[in-house]
Amino acid sequence: MTRRLEGKVAIITGAGCVGPGWGNGRAAAVRFAQEGARVFAVDRDMDAMQETLARIAEFGGEVTPWTCDVMSADEVAAMVQQCQATYGRIDILVNNVGGSAKGGPVELSEADWDRQIDFNLKSVFLTCKHVLPIMEAQGGGSIVNMSSASGTRWTGSAQIGYASAKAGIIQFSKVVAVQYGKKNIRVNTVVPGQMHTPMVEVRLAGQRAEGDVDALLQQRQARIPLGWMGDGRDTANAALFLASDEARFITATEIVVDGGMSARCD
Repeated sequence: MTRRLEGKVAIITGAGCVGPGWGNGRAAAVRFAQEGARVFAVDRDMDAMQETLARIAEFGGEVTPWTCDVMSADEVAAMVQQCQATYGRIDILVNNVGGSAKGGPVELSEADWDRQIDFNLKSVFLTCKHVLPIMEAQGGGSIVNMSSASGTRWTGSAQIGYASAKAGIIQFSKVVAVQYGKKNIRVNTVVPGQMHTPMVEVRLAGQRAEGDVDALLQQRQARIPLGWMGDGRDTANAALFLASDEARFITATEIVVDGGMSARCD
């Protein structure tokens, strides 16, 4: 049976993780490699990618790691150029970089607001700026951008910069999808809800529950109608579908991966 991404080249940003386990980027890199993609795994911290690389090596997948700060136009240009030089094409781009900072417009500093927009939204703009001409020249491609349920509704914490940027990603994807539809380039968004990724233990518990991981997990799980939390593998599988030819007639839309949380009123 032919693997779903056999022979395709995929750039995945944020392919590392803040701790052991299944973050969204790590899971995407592993799943795409399992399905035959040649993965150009990008993160600003090479150490954060070591578990990703080890998991791909377990089944003999093909991966090339690369360090890049995707908030830097020069570094993004060099990263995309290197991927093109290594593999000769770019079929898939998964934009997975992001992270939240707490605070509404009064509490959040101007500097932190700027960083939130750059980290979560400008990074998507920069990678698309450099990848789109390559996809257009080769006759097509697929871009999957990672947003968040925080970009569509209140999710329990004031994080105005993050929420605004993640909302921006959804509309950014729609605009680019329509502009490039006739170029055979599809652009879609995955909208994860409150997943149990390593980010919960390493960062979010300190931001929202005074370091009490169990309390934060209980709060998050209580919002989910299915009664349990998914992890990065669930996000990755949605991205895999959108990137694959199975989704050939799907563009300018979103897949929500949240166990039903967004459908609740409370």
